[in-house]
Amino acid sequence: MVTAGTTQRRRYPVGIQTFSEIIHKNYLYIDKTEYIYRMAHGDAKYIFLSRPRRFGKSLLSSTLHEYFAGNKELFKGLKIDSLETEWVQHPVLHFDMSLAKLLNEEQLCAMLNRQLKELESIYNINDDGTDYNGRMAQLIKRAYEQTGQQTVVIIDEYDAPLLDVVHEDETPPKLCQIMRNFYSPLKACDPYLHFVFLTGITKFSQLSIFSELNNIMNISMLPEHAGICGITKEELLTQMQPDIDLMADEMECSSEKMIRRLTEQYDGYHFSKKSDDIFNPYSLMNAFSVRDISNYWFSSGTPTYLLEMMRKFGVKPSDFRGFDAQVSSFDSPTESLTDITPLLYQSGYITIKGYDRDADMYHLDIPNREVRIGLMQNLLGEYVGVARNRGLTSIGYAYIAIRNNDINGALEKIKEYLGTVPYADNTDYEGHYQQMLYVIFSLLGQYVDIEVRTPKGRVDMVMRSATRLYVIELKINKKADTAMNQIDLRNYPERFALCGLPVVKVGVNFSTEERTITDWTIKELPQ
Repeated sequence: MVTAGTTQRRRYPVGIQTFSEIIHKNYLYIDKTEYIYRMAHGDAKYIFLSRPRRFGKSLLSSTLHEYFAGNKELFKGLKIDSLETEWVQHPVLHFDMSLAKLLNEEQLCAMLNRQLKELESIYNINDDGTDYNGRMAQLIKRAYEQTGQQTVVIIDEYDAPLLDVVHEDETPPKLCQIMRNFYSPLKACDPYLHFVFLTGITKFSQLSIFSELNNIMNISMLPEHAGICGITKEELLTQMQPDIDLMADEMECSSEKMIRRLTEQYDGYHFSKKSDDIFNPYSLMNAFSVRDISNYWFSSGTPTYLLEMMRKFGVKPSDFRGFDAQVSSFDSPTESLTDITPLLYQSGYITIKGYDRDADMYHLDIPNREVRIGLMQNLLGEYVGVARNRGLTSIGYAYIAIRNNDINGALEKIKEYLGTVPYADNTDYEGHYQQMLYVIFSLLGQYVDIEVRTPKGRVDMVMRSATRLYVIELKINKKADTAMNQIDLRNYPERFALCGLPVVKVGVNFSTEERTITDWTIKELPQ
């Protein structure tokens, strides 16, 4: 490993999820083995961990595999090397269910058969049947009998076969039945099992995992496991300080400024009531690898199920801004959700930002700039359809105008762009345009809020840039002056007099006939 001040570049495991490959090929590894020791020597024999996609669940599963297989040499110099004294070799049955995404019943059966056969060949079992319940049970018992040690079962992304159909009113019963048969032996085989570990994003009770296997411990929101995946702020500043210094040199800024930029872009996740700041590991590794800050996590794919569930529950873009939720709501099975909050949290689009012990309530918000921008880019398509990509360019020009304190120029660009958006049904109401502007202004990288309370009413929208605070009132098929008169009549700017920034009043009118902004008026208050 290099020390701060050197110019040697390390290898970053971008997309590599195999622990042995990372160690053998000398990739950077953020040491999580103390968490593994704690789990392996803890009270629970059956453990479930939920984390967002690309957050290190598969690497953690691979590391657990090597630990339980007794491959001590891979852990030389890591924390567990000084903690573990026995290094017992257990038979490990490791299943990767990420291979089962977007499969029909026949394809799912074929995938399960391939994984079972590969493991069965190790223990001289020859079975091509579709009784996955019996084959799993036989495999667990045979591994125990042949080795004399209890079996370890690791199932990575256990919920992958069902994620893309969770938005449907009824999850396909055949898929549920196949997965139920596959997982159910885990309880019946308890005498032959040493440890069972499952990862995923959601919690499906229909799969028997959480209904029949009632002794499984969900560690996903326990403080002692909050940093088990992802990269904590402490890990960034200690294990990755040389990488920060190199990137700062590349981008011609100080290490302190580099840390601030990385924090704003990738930090902000919290997975318990008491949690360290957690950085997105996939994005950090990509950023260090190419020496640039970009939206790597979001560009790697937005799950179909998320957008479908947002439509199902009528979630608006502004609903993602800070809000509260009872702790008890996070334990609901995915297929019986009454609102989308737990799924948004589990998927990484919102995270814990605070906890009220007396009310037993979480305060939730979008984690960081990467998620906010990526989410709004995808939601823009819900309002402008195929014109999304052209819109991102127009929004880029509007951003430059806002940066130069030219709100008039920004509105000109937005007007020009919206005038090219194809007609859509059910858009002739103020809320539609309010949400559209919320998405657009959020993409400008600004803080935006809607329906902000003041002593005399609610202002439609408030946007804060680095140098201005904009109080915005919207009207449909009226005049911008009407919107400005409402701002003046109710003295909305009074609410923001102590914000420390110049306040600019903006009245905007949308025309449902022209499908865009038609006029606006702007007044900056004297300081």
